[in-house]
Amino acid sequence: MRAFIFPGQGAQTIGMGKDLAEAYPAARDVFDRVDDALGEKLSDLIWEGDADTLTLTQNAQPALMATSLAAMAALEAEGVTIDAASFVAGHSLGEYSALAAAGALSIEDTARLLRTRGQAMQEAVPVGVGAMAAVLGLGFDAVQDIAHKAAQGDVCQAANDNDPGQVVVSGHKAAVERAADLAKEAGAKRAVMLPVSAPFHCALMEPAARVMADALSHVDFEEPKVPVVSNVRASACSDPATLLSLLVEQVTGAVRWRESVAYMAGQGVTEMWEIGAGKALSGMVRRIDRSVETRAVGTADDVKAAAGSL
Repeated sequence: MRAFIFPGQGAQTIGMGKDLAEAYPAARDVFDRVDDALGEKLSDLIWEGDADTLTLTQNAQPALMATSLAAMAALEAEGVTIDAASFVAGHSLGEYSALAAAGALSIEDTARLLRTRGQAMQEAVPVGVGAMAAVLGLGFDAVQDIAHKAAQGDVCQAANDNDPGQVVVSGHKAAVERAADLAKEAGAKRAVMLPVSAPFHCALMEPAARVMADALSHVDFEEPKVPVVSNVRASACSDPATLLSLLVEQVTGAVRWRESVAYMAGQGVTEMWEIGAGKALSGMVRRIDRSVETRAVGTADDVKAAAGSL
């Protein structure tokens, strides 16, 4: 069994997806549709723009989705449809890519939702008030306890359970700094403050969750062609109403990626294809379950090799 997995923020690079658009008209069409939906040439920024501008949350989120969906369109041009996967899943914003790939959302609606999501997450907390830190070498339960101790009346939560040795903490800056210090004292290999513009996946994102609840209520949401493993439940779902509500929960809830990968492996998945930019998720998968094979599908050469493997 196979799963298609879709990357989240941090995977963006200038030039991503350009060779897909040049090699496959269907991939080019994805970027054109995203440009039209947003009323701007996001593709120019992705391929030839400034890295700092691309990294802005409101740009990175729809850009990464466009690249993932372009790779998916290229696969389809090679005869590999979404039905080749038994599950889809995505890391944070990647869950939107997964839903679009599975036909639950249109590309246009997904682009607009991610632009709204990026802006809302950025505006929820003034710059400098929040922070995130990656704790390496401690498990989720240990980091959750540390975050609770570090809160001291502030918000401090274990936000991303990425793999057995990498958990991200999010919340008020002072509390996250306390958590990083406590993690080092508890034996973490490292505790690194992350260069992010907002504290994602914690209670401080509640204003953004309200914005997304309203935005999602105005889009057509179809049943996905394959089950979607959601971040907040780490289990599969195909009910449109439930998937929509889970996207709202996801704004403030933890990304349960380690459990999501373990769930899919437990259902019989033996290979996971990372659709889009980068290879970060493939590394996480290998650290979670070495028996699961991974394949990066982010370039035209990757697409041809993936299609040829079937």
